[in-house]
Amino acid sequence: MDDFGLNQGINQAVLALAHQGRVQAVSCMVGGPAWAEGAQALRALDRCRVEAGLHLDLTECPLQPALRQPLGRLIVRAYLHRLDVPALRTEIRAQLDAFEQAMGRAPAYVDGHQHVHQLPMVRTLLLQELGRRYPAGGLWLRATRSPQGVAHADARTGFKSHVIASLGGRALSALARRQGLRQNARLLGVYDFTGGAPAYRARLERWLHAARDGDLLMCHPGLPTQAPDVLAAARQDEWAVLSAPGWADALAAAGVRLQPMGQILG
Repeated sequence: MDDFGLNQGINQAVLALAHQGRVQAVSCMVGGPAWAEGAQALRALDRCRVEAGLHLDLTECPLQPALRQPLGRLIVRAYLHRLDVPALRTEIRAQLDAFEQAMGRAPAYVDGHQHVHQLPMVRTLLLQELGRRYPAGGLWLRATRSPQGVAHADARTGFKSHVIASLGGRALSALARRQGLRQNARLLGVYDFTGGAPAYRARLERWLHAARDGDLLMCHPGLPTQAPDVLAAARQDEWAVLSAPGWADALAAAGVRLQPMGQILG
């Protein structure tokens, strides 16, 4: 579940789903307005059942406000190698520090808000810091590999999945292998955040039936909140589907068993 800490509605939805056994990973935005409050509740969850990871954020709530920039601009500057290296290194370290201080432990994994962790320059500095900070490894990284052959509801959804994977996913995986860091097999759950709850339910069923061992299903549920959020409607649609009584039946119909990724990867 992504974006924990961004607002209270997201925190409430993720924690409720975790208590129902429907969440195995929580990706944390340590610069989010609701992070401090959410971290306290997150610490109380059984870490053997729910992994907590750092959701590296450079576009919404970085700890250095001057570093914040729209995703499009960040992508261009990353590929032109025009990012501020000292500032970026400081931000990565600060976000890992903030996670450790709030949770009392290292993250079980690292991924990126809007998948920024795989961009040029970002991925290099991130893996350098992970190697320096956690020389024994142990954590895993989110891979954005697109699931080939999965039926998409529309061309836009399939295109978005491939675009995300193309923005540094292969290069990140190569760096991760050289450093001995584990990754999920493929990334499911990419869509355009439209269509309402019925469409999301249909997508979820397709993703579950397409899932293989080691795949990661990305979700963004949320409850209503006063905080501004461009994905508010989609988050509530996801919540409606993921919290519904039929969730166990959907898993059984697809032959899927959910498990923390760290345990799957061994």
